[in-house]
Amino acid sequence: MTLEKIRQLVAEMTLEEKASMCSGADFWHTEAVERLGIPASMVSDGPHGLRKQDDKADHLGVNESIKAVCFPAGCGTAASFNRDLLTEMGEVLGNECQAEGVSVILGPAVNIKRSPLCGRNFEYYSEDPVLASQTAGALIKGVQSKHVGTSIKHFLGNNQETRRMSVSAEADERTLREIYLAAFEGAVREQKPWTVMCSYNKINGVYAAENQKYLTDVLRDEWGFDGYVMSDWGAVNDRVADLKAGLELEMPSSGGSNDRLIVEAVKQGTLKESVLDRAVERILNIVYRYEENRDKTAVFDRDKDHEMARKVAEETIVLLKNDGILPLQEGKKIAFIGKYAKEPRYQGGGSSHINSHKVTSAMDAAAGNPGICYAQGFRDEEDRTDRELLAEAVECARQAEAAVIFAGLPDAFESEGFDREHMRMPECQNELIRQVAAVQPNVVVVLHNGSPVEMPWIDSVKGVVEAYLGGQAVGGAEYDILFGKVNPSAKLPETFPVKLEDNPSYLNFPGEGNTVEYKEGIFVGYRYYDKKKMEVLFPFGHGLSYTEYTYSNLKLSAGCMKDTDSLTVSVDVTNSGKMAGKEIVQLYVGDKESTVIRPVKELKDFAKVQLEPGETKTVTFVLSKRAFAYYNVQIKDWHVESGTFEIMIGKSSRDIVLTQTVTVESTVRLPMVYTTDSIMEDIFKNPEAKAMVMEAMADSVNFAPEEGGEGSSETEAISVEMQEAMMRYMPLRGAVGFGSAATGITMADVEALVEKLNALERA
Repeated sequence: MTLEKIRQLVAEMTLEEKASMCSGADFWHTEAVERLGIPASMVSDGPHGLRKQDDKADHLGVNESIKAVCFPAGCGTAASFNRDLLTEMGEVLGNECQAEGVSVILGPAVNIKRSPLCGRNFEYYSEDPVLASQTAGALIKGVQSKHVGTSIKHFLGNNQETRRMSVSAEADERTLREIYLAAFEGAVREQKPWTVMCSYNKINGVYAAENQKYLTDVLRDEWGFDGYVMSDWGAVNDRVADLKAGLELEMPSSGGSNDRLIVEAVKQGTLKESVLDRAVERILNIVYRYEENRDKTAVFDRDKDHEMARKVAEETIVLLKNDGILPLQEGKKIAFIGKYAKEPRYQGGGSSHINSHKVTSAMDAAAGNPGICYAQGFRDEEDRTDRELLAEAVECARQAEAAVIFAGLPDAFESEGFDREHMRMPECQNELIRQVAAVQPNVVVVLHNGSPVEMPWIDSVKGVVEAYLGGQAVGGAEYDILFGKVNPSAKLPETFPVKLEDNPSYLNFPGEGNTVEYKEGIFVGYRYYDKKKMEVLFPFGHGLSYTEYTYSNLKLSAGCMKDTDSLTVSVDVTNSGKMAGKEIVQLYVGDKESTVIRPVKELKDFAKVQLEPGETKTVTFVLSKRAFAYYNVQIKDWHVESGTFEIMIGKSSRDIVLTQTVTVESTVRLPMVYTTDSIMEDIFKNPEAKAMVMEAMADSVNFAPEEGGEGSSETEAISVEMQEAMMRYMPLRGAVGFGSAATGITMADVEALVEKLNALERA
């Protein structure tokens, strides 16, 4: 429907009807206006499956939803580093929504993994904004290709569950721009999600739902968002203020109470009716975008989609450690130990919980392998060692040629609604791993978890496989990886620290009272660990394969460039092993001459390339200004400093295999405001300003001191280097008092010089 027709509809609506359109009709539907033929529209939880509820509704997954397909959670899909795969998964989800009459699926969730303790990390993609944004964008592209909307969430600063409905995330603008906003920005700009879901929390003291700066100034005016903003369920604090700020749709229904507040505000003149009209237009635009593209032929083929879930899972499983034990050989006696071998933990709890139509475990996948024996090993209802189960598992392992322990985090350890208290696995599972490793030298641990865990047993096992929360088909994918039917190709979208205390947010998570301070600033995840040169358990971007990849022939399209130019980077990747596989090529950029505090390196692009044994392919990246820039709060824009930048090609953030440098010339000179406190080093960056200062102070301050004779007391007390350093950091006011009574400069002279310098800057 055209905007003109939508506006005609709005003009025909009563004030009360318009207000009602800005609130849900119930838990999952927008309001209909039957007399005008405006239909209701259904939204549904996601983002890694369709959680459609028909009858008794709830937001946290207590009541049952329709049978559907659970794909790997965000923690896993990000590990694939595969945009095409995520787009394909999105297409499947979009088709499922069409088949079930769902207009918008609530996801993806791109909040940054600030701390391993966040209870909802399993839904989120990464500690890195580029990876999070690109992964989310790929999913959005797939879903919306089926004329179904997405709702990218939770905008903004929702990086913990503790006090999530009241806490204020306190972060400086540069940190927000470079880390937390950046995760949303790329996806919004490039893929245009139909809706955005605002978060519960405050940002620097202002609720996200009524934060005009981010809902309107940034989201719409800067990024070009043209859909509607909806609240997280129950996030509305002040309905009229929210509407003014740019929140169009309140979910769920307020039962009419907030609708009446809107009507009253319009009648009293405290809310312009044009603001209400604009909100209704935006909502109707999305309603009709779906309604006019309904695909009533769409079929939800659950068994077919289950196979797609398995395909995705195969690329989300990360091989963390392999001391020659993997792949296993079929026909040998292998012990499968642990409850999750038969009953995998494959999804998280809360609003994204899918009512799976079937689940494939590793034991299901091993049904045709007579060499597999099974022992439960532990219970996960509580962290308590069952001695009988433990003894059975140890004996099973003792009699086998190798043991695979399926362990991880139970539902009680991580879920929407609460944060983890520590980074440990249940001690009963740690004990199981220790006991099995004591009798069996060939042990592999397969982890089912949505966030990093400590591994006190890491040196006692030969292999570690991170399966994350791999969806309902995870068992088949695990079996194929373990036995070499599929070559592992995933890499970590987050750093696994050695211990919780190493995490940069440790001292400030989850905050005090209703405030949490992001004191680590931009140094989130690998940006912190790499800057500190800190030992980690497994670095960002790490993941092993059953083959080997070599890199060569790194080329840059230019050795020198302006910040307005683009740089083409190419590198050859060769499968130098004996098994076909997929390699993830990671491109990092580091500013070697920065005058501002920046990370050692930052991920700027990546590519996943499939290679047969002996095959070589050239991977090409194109870098624009943003790849070299930091956010400058003074000019409120992205800025590139002139200098040398390092282009790094890596297998992880810690495994950089090729580097080259490029010199970038900035086309933007930062404005300078001179005061009596301005130091010489900063002033002298402008040749004209330097000349002005040198002339003004020529008779009073010695800028080029002469050395005393060899062995002189003056040379020994104050070296030339010392004098130069002192002059470099001397403020203009520091020149007062130098020289004789006749030649010395006064404060009045300094103030006059400051006026001339600022006039020069304005000229």
